[in-house]
Formats: sequence, C-alpha cells, structure tokens
Amino acid sequence: MSALDEMVRTSDSLRPPIRVASVPADHVYVRHTSSTAPGATLVQRLPDPRPARGDGGWWPPRALEPGWVEDHHDEFDVMHVHFGFDAVSPDALRDLVHTLRRHRKPLVLTVHDLRNPHHRDRSTHDAQLDVLVPGADALVTLTAGAQAEIRRRWSRWAAVLPHPHVVPLEDLPTEPTLRPAPSRRGGSFVVGMHVKSLRACMDPVALLPVLDRATRAIPGGVLRIDGHSDVLDPAGRRYDPSLADALARCGDHVDVRVHDYFTDDELFAYLADLDLSVLPYRWGTHSGWLEACRDVGTAVAAPTCGYYADQAPVHSFGFDVGRLDEASLEAAVGSSWVGTPPPGPTRAAREAQREHVADAHRILYAHLLEA
Repeated sequence: MSALDEMVRTSDSLRPPIRVASVPADHVYVRHTSSTAPGATLVQRLPDPRPARGDGGWWPPRALEPGWVEDHHDEFDVMHVHFGFDAVSPDALRDLVHTLRRHRKPLVLTVHDLRNPHHRDRSTHDAQLDVLVPGADALVTLTAGAQAEIRRRWSRWAAVLPHPHVVPLEDLPTEPTLRPAPSRRGGSFVVGMHVKSLRACMDPVALLPVLDRATRAIPGGVLRIDGHSDVLDPAGRRYDPSLADALARCGDHVDVRVHDYFTDDELFAYLADLDLSVLPYRWGTHSGWLEACRDVGTAVAAPTCGYYADQAPVHSFGFDVGRLDEASLEAAVGSSWVGTPPPGPTRAAREAQREHVADAHRILYAHLLEA
C-alpha cells in the first residue's frame, strides 16, 4: 500500500460509518457486498426491521411500508433497495421516494430484475420500476446488457458491479480447479434441472423431452430432476400434475428426486455433483444460481432471455416467452459434454472481487451524501 493510500484509508477511518438501510440486509447477495477486511466499519448495513407479519426473516420488508421512513429516518443515511418490493404498489413506492427526498435520504436501487421471475404478467413490475428507476438517486446493475436496457427504457445510467460469490469464501478453493471434459473422463455425465417450487418464469415441461433426448444420446448420460415436495408430491399444496406426468414419461436414465428445500451446504453439494445445470427460465435477468454453479465449478446452460451470458460464461440456448430452440439446447448439452469446463474462481479472486464491489458501494454512498 502506498503512502497516499494509507493516508486516504486513515482519513476514511476517522469518519463515522455510513448507515445503510438495505432492503433487505439479510440476503446472500447483500451480505456479500460488504468488505471482509479486519475492522471494516466504513459502511454499516442496518439489520432488517422485524416484519409486522409473515414468517420471520426479512419478508415482507418493513422498511418499504408506509410510515417506516417517517418514523426511522434519523437511524440511517442511505436507503438501498435490492429486492422485496414485489407486493408494493407503485403509488406506495412513489410515496416512499417522496418521503426519502423530503428527509434528504438518498435512494440507491440495484436493478437485479428487469422482469420479475415471480410474476406471469410483467405490467406490475414494469410500473414499479417506472417509479423506482427514475426516482432513485443512483442505480446499480450487474451486467452491461442490463445497463443498456436501463438506458434505453429510462435514459438513466447504472453502474455495473459484478455479482459476488454465493458459496462462502472459506469453502472456495485456494487453487484453480480444472475438471477434464466429461467425454474424456468417462463414467456418468449428469445433467441437472432443479424445478424448485416452480417459479412463474419456469417451464421445465417444455425442456424435458429435449433434455431426455440429448442425455440419452450421450454415453453415460443421466438426467437428474430435483423438485420440492410441494410441487412433485401428490399431497403437496402446489402439486403440478402436468410436470409429474411429463416426468413419468421419461426413460430409465432420468433420476427424479423429490425433497424439501436444501440447506445451503446441501445445495452446494448437489450443484457440485452435476456436470451441467440447466436453467429452465422463460424470462429473467440475472441469476444467483448461476454464480453458485461457478463457485463449485459446474457448467451452466442458460436461456437467451435476460443477461445470463453477460453475467458469466454459459452454454446458451434459445428460450424465452413463446419460443424454444430445441437444436440449441441439444447443442448446449453436447458442448458441455465435449468441452473442458471453465475453472471456478478461486477464493482469492472472489475475495478481491468482493472488496472491489464493497469499495464501489462505499464510494457511491459517500458521493451521494456529499452532493
């Protein structure tokens, strides 16, 4: 560290921490935008206010409720919205923006989703973004593609900051992990598609016949389908008979597993057991699942909707609302079998990326408070 850098850091350390009301604070993405440096106190992300209703955790985010900013504006310096405004009306968001402005509290918005993966109809999310994007004092997003769409739709500039790691830093490899191409390794070649609890954007039934055909054509090919009990157990509250019927028509090489939610450790172990993870999304923007796959060194087949290919190297296939390019999906499976998977990022690389993201947020907050 140069003498100048040391002086800057010493000067920063004498300032009071910037208090950020993150919406939410207890989310893996948000937690991993904080510095891991010993004694890092320049940014203080406040804990999530306890929800007045819901099942605990941060949902629904109380900081977005009417009156919360009015009652607590002296407890934070900046509000940074990431997720959780799904059920908040555009009028309520407009009131939030006005209240923050009246109390001279800057609003930062990270545009994770340009289309909400939980909404079949995009009109509500579009209306919410039509309030938040023009109303924010600063915008952040994750990819150049999303940045260009934001500029096109709202004539606003957004800083591009990469998605940080998902797997804990201490569990990442210290050296690059190089896997041989599955075709040269021999043994099984496992293609996984996890349907979770069937988000609105997911359409696994459309992909199943293609994945069935593509994996059957590969020596040792196995198609593993995981799903939560609520959609694949006949007694589940969201049981989907069309998906269950489609799975029943698949061949013996299809390994169907029905279970409740994985713990984090179980999820990372599951992803590491795959050679290829297929994202069955007809719409979306960015993906934390993709980043978790990168962390464990598993290849990803991602649809052309959204900006997944901008986020990280993927095997792209044509899939969006009303369209499936079956040949490109088969090619994605085939190329992941013959190609050498890219090495996952090392602990040092992810740690350096995280510090870069943390510094960028700190500088952004400080600039807004000095304006």
